[in-house]
Amino acid sequence: MHQYLFFIGDFPIRAYGLILSLSIILATCTAYFLAKQDGRWHQHVIDIGIYGGISGIVGARLWDVFFFDWGYYSHHLLEIPFVWQGGMAIQGGILFGVIAGVIYTKRYNIDTWSFADIVTPAIIIGQSIGRMANLLNGDAFGHPTGGSFGIVYPSTTLAYQVYGNQPLWPAEIWEGQIDIIIFVLLLLFRTTNHGKGQVFILYTILYSLARFFLEYLRGDYGTLLFGLKSAQLTSLAIIIIGSVLFIWCGLQNNPKEQAKKQSGNLRKNK
Repeated sequence: MHQYLFFIGDFPIRAYGLILSLSIILATCTAYFLAKQDGRWHQHVIDIGIYGGISGIVGARLWDVFFFDWGYYSHHLLEIPFVWQGGMAIQGGILFGVIAGVIYTKRYNIDTWSFADIVTPAIIIGQSIGRMANLLNGDAFGHPTGGSFGIVYPSTTLAYQVYGNQPLWPAEIWEGQIDIIIFVLLLLFRTTNHGKGQVFILYTILYSLARFFLEYLRGDYGTLLFGLKSAQLTSLAIIIIGSVLFIWCGLQNNPKEQAKKQSGNLRKNK
């Protein structure tokens, strides 16, 4: 586990920034492959990857600052841009990245839902790689296992500053591994006769389910409401809303419903 890979003079090359950048690049490459394979809109993927990546970094940082660490940053406002210190909330990154993607697709008259269904697996594989950055940086860590098993972080990390040399649950490692499972499930679901938007919605549901339970192992911040953490409350909202939308999108793709719509259109054209 190395926070600093090497130095150029006095300037450190941090593993966190390098792996985070790599996650955006590889996610964009995966999205390009999926879009190229589908035969639609692959020429737009690089631009969306750049805009979405930048927006995601900004959103992830702001989400962490205001929802997780405002008690600290309210007294250290000048440190808010210091992303290399760690503190990037993936839920904020996804939200801002998706907003950037929606704006782009609307501007270039791209079917937003269809495009999202094509490239969604690339998002979760990017998240999986991003968790490697958290591990190398010693953030997004778990709470003490209470035994002799777990991860003991180096003294230079935030995890060590909080818990010392106690073994901690490998929360970020398990999340990265679960993300790979979700990636495969999404690829399989894309092969079915799914409704428009269902791949993206399924991604939000599956990730939110995983995140909700993994939060019980996280030890880098406390509870917010009803004994739940902010990420759990967000996940619950997404699961509920996503489940309703998933069913609705599936009904829109139902052959009987489509036949009714086509019949109604024919009547209007007579």
